[in-house]
Parts: sequence; structure tokens; C-alpha cells
Amino acid sequence: MLNSIKHLLKKTISNTVSLIGETKVGGYAFDQVLNSAMEAKQTITHRQVQLTFSTPNRLNKFRVDSFSTKEPETLEWIDSIPMGSVLWDIGANVGLYSCYAAKSRKCRVYSFEPSVFNLELLARNIYINDLIDQVIIIPLPLSDSLKISTLNMTSKDWGGALSTFGENYGDDGKTLDKVFAFSTVGISIEHAASLLNISKPSHIKMDVDGLEHLILAGGGAVLEQVSELAIEVNEDFTEQAINVTRYCSQAGLVLKEKKHSAMFENNARFGRTYNQFWYRLNSKL
Repeated sequence: MLNSIKHLLKKTISNTVSLIGETKVGGYAFDQVLNSAMEAKQTITHRQVQLTFSTPNRLNKFRVDSFSTKEPETLEWIDSIPMGSVLWDIGANVGLYSCYAAKSRKCRVYSFEPSVFNLELLARNIYINDLIDQVIIIPLPLSDSLKISTLNMTSKDWGGALSTFGENYGDDGKTLDKVFAFSTVGISIEHAASLLNISKPSHIKMDVDGLEHLILAGGGAVLEQVSELAIEVNEDFTEQAINVTRYCSQAGLVLKEKKHSAMFENNARFGRTYNQFWYRLNSKL
């Protein structure tokens, strides 16, 4: 019933916008509304680090409002990174953690984000926090090899997630509910380091909604040199969970702990999804 009401409301608004937008005055008004939304910002402070983020819709406002509570374990991990480290943020979304790592730990951050809808906000957030010399955007998906394939997306919203490259399943291993797609080039971790000639990471943060194990499969020598890895794993997705452990262990990493926010306890959708923290033996353990 609720979905039917939402669909009807959406259709009504769409028809109204189309009708009014055909007029000169209406078109101008809509331009102003859109521009106003894109200029909306919100400033937060976490552990005395002040950041400002673009908030053009409710999703991004939620991301900013829950910055300190949604993934406190990820922020704790970032706070432990040595100053000036090289961080690869794989699945950067709109850059909340990229910006925090760059500003709080003076990291050089490579933000991997292929979503055409998120890239604008990622760039805006880097710019408004004066981090363009520290955070480099790489608008390509990572995979297990160099290839052309399809980025399948479940959302066209700014700040949306749950997309997948070259596969038809999501973070839970189940068939993806695709609403948008486009073809692009995917690269492996090894190819990113060699072909793009970028700094190899001492630290990797990875959250790509189900493809983590495939990306690790293409890590090669780069993964074998990483000091620490923070990676999101859905334990109900058995193939992902087993292979993440396999590839991390083969690279000489050891699992120290896994955590998730209290807001995900007893959550039917994400209750068994954790951020795992892997360390090299001569690094932290």
C-alpha cells in the first residue's frame, strides 16, 4: 500500500513538473530550485576536525547527520593511521571518509568511485574542504582484471550505493535490482598502481557492496605490501566472506577484529555485515 502511494505521488509530481517546466517562468523556477539544492551544505565536527559536505537531498543529509554514528569503527581505524600515509578509498561514494582521512591524518587519498551520480558530490566535497591537493579522484571501478563491462546501479540518487561492476548480484549475493547501467573500463588494484602510476597504498579502505573478494583477487603484489586493510563483509554472502579471508591471508594479513555500529544490531538487512580490520604481522599485531 505504501509503495503504491509513493508511486502515485512520484508520478503526480513528475507530471506536474513536466507541465510547469514547459513554461519559461516555470523552467526558470526549477533551475533555481535545483541550483539551490546543489548549493546546500552542512558542517560537522568530529574529534575537533571540522568538515563541510554538500547535502542536496535527504540521503546526503542522513550521511552527514550520522557521520559519527553510522560507522564509528571506520573513523576509529582512520584515526589510527600514521600521519601522511597513502590511503586508497575504494568505493568512496561522496567522499566523507576520504575527506576525513585527508584532513585529520594528512593522508594522500586516492578515491575510487565510478558512479556518475556520486562523482559530482565527491568533487564538491573535496573542493569545499580545500583538499584538492590531497584527494585524487579515480572515476573507475576496481575489479579482478583490466576489462570493459557494465556498472549496474540500484539507485540514481546523489549519494546512492549498492552498485556492482560486471556482476548481477549485490552486497548480499542476491540478484541486483538494477535501475540504471552504463559500460565503462574496470581495472585491478595492480593495474591501477602500474598503469595509472599512482602511489601504492599503505592503507586500503574498501566498501563496494559485494565485490570485495573480486577486487582482492586482483591485488597481487600491491596487496602484499599493504600495512592495513579495512573491508566491509556480509557474512551471509558465503562466497564473499570465504574469499576475503582467503585473499587477505595469502597476502600475509591477519584479521584483528570485526565491528559494526549498534544501529545495525538485529537489523534484518545488515545485521551480519561487518567492517573487518586486517593488519600485517609486522605492522600492528
